Amino acid sequence: MISAVINTYNEEKNIKKCLSSLLWADEIIVVDMGSTDKTREIAEEFGAKVYEHNYVGFVEPARNFGIEKAHGEWVFILDADERVSQILSKLLLEKSRQKDINYFRVARKNIIFDKWIKHAGWWPDYQIRFFRKGSVSWVEKIHGIPFTVGNGFDMEASEDLSIIHNNYQSITQYLTRMDRYTSIMAKELSDSGYYFSVSDVFGKPVSEFLNRFFAQEGYKDGLHGLSLSLLQAFSELIVYLKVWESIGFKPHTFSIDDLGRKGRSIAESMNYWLINEQLKKDPSYPRKFIIKLKNKLRI
Repeated sequence: MISAVINTYNEEKNIKKCLSSLLWADEIIVVDMGSTDKTREIAEEFGAKVYEHNYVGFVEPARNFGIEKAHGEWVFILDADERVSQILSKLLLEKSRQKDINYFRVARKNIIFDKWIKHAGWWPDYQIRFFRKGSVSWVEKIHGIPFTVGNGFDMEASEDLSIIHNNYQSITQYLTRMDRYTSIMAKELSDSGYYFSVSDVFGKPVSEFLNRFFAQEGYKDGLHGLSLSLLQAFSELIVYLKVWESIGFKPHTFSIDDLGRKGRSIAESMNYWLINEQLKKDPSYPRKFIIKLKNKLRI
């Protein structure tokens, strides 16, 4: 028996497609966090078992609650803005007969601003979503990594075998969700004993951008990749500014010299990635530039 678990909050625009892709499951459980639209009614029309959970702003606690309610030997987790193809569902049914695997990581195809994003950390975006009940549970913090027991297996990272995720559909949606997520993340950071640092306000967003756009090749997704890398960097900035807000906007001084050193370090990192990408395009790029770069970075 396979139980599908979905967490919802005002998802009447997405829930039909999500539920329609789960008709292969023996049981569908919807954990609703106080929807004020028709989400519950639509889920009940599909024959789903609907349970209430307090609204907490992120899905992990509700997922654990839904898993507890599941009767199946196997559990499949899906968000309301996600769906699965018939090919993937058939393969999951086959995998459920394996005796030596406890959980599966499934690739996720993120559709953002009307485009499948293949870089900047958005693909293959493996998610642990299919598992024997008792093998997986979520740490109850935003974007927490689940606890696992037993053997895991990575499904093939292909378009046909991925979870289709209709992620951010507009800039407004991104900013609205970002405001909620960054408040939760800032609180978790403060509660962890983090001591606010001005350098993090400057350095963390830049590091995030360089990682997304260069290291994870976000530039290959064109303007979409650039925009998302900048938005993710902006999100990092907001997290640390909200930590500052939580301590009452306490004044912090910093010297122009310190800021200059940080700026030069960032410029050197940027140069490194720019020259690295140039070398990929043109392997014959003059060696003196590499030597000059290594001296500058003291490699």
